[in-house]
Amino acid sequence: MERSEYIEFLLDHYNNPRNRGAIDDPDILVNGGNPGCGDVVSMYLKVDDDNRVADVKFEGKGCTISMAGASLITEMVMGKTLQEIEEMPYADLIDQMGEDVVKSRLRCATLGIDTLKGAAREYPSRKAVGQKLIQPIVLAHTLSTD
Repeated sequence: MERSEYIEFLLDHYNNPRNRGAIDDPDILVNGGNPGCGDVVSMYLKVDDDNRVADVKFEGKGCTISMAGASLITEMVMGKTLQEIEEMPYADLIDQMGEDVVKSRLRCATLGIDTLKGAAREYPSRKAVGQKLIQPIVLAHTLSTD
């Protein structure tokens, strides 16, 4: 794709985010942030008995690249196992977003995947003792884009 096509792709994900919202009673609810620019994201997942993502949603507030990245990563991880998420190369996401477009903002671009990778590492030990992975949401109700 041309640079302008990547930009249009990102703008589409930003203006029409996929899987935006919350999941009632999630198995995983984790938060991530980028202190450098103030981006925040909350990722919600339902995980099936095979540790596959059965549903994923996000809430967040931030720059175009971070919110487009969070939207895109929700599409990319649907149906994947937590281990596949943990092993997912950052390059897969960056290539889809257009490396040339996001290379100066990699922390923004990878906020969603970083947050999910952390959850994928931690959730199995929680599940083994019969717990969900729920982090308190400090900004959940202030994340609205209205």
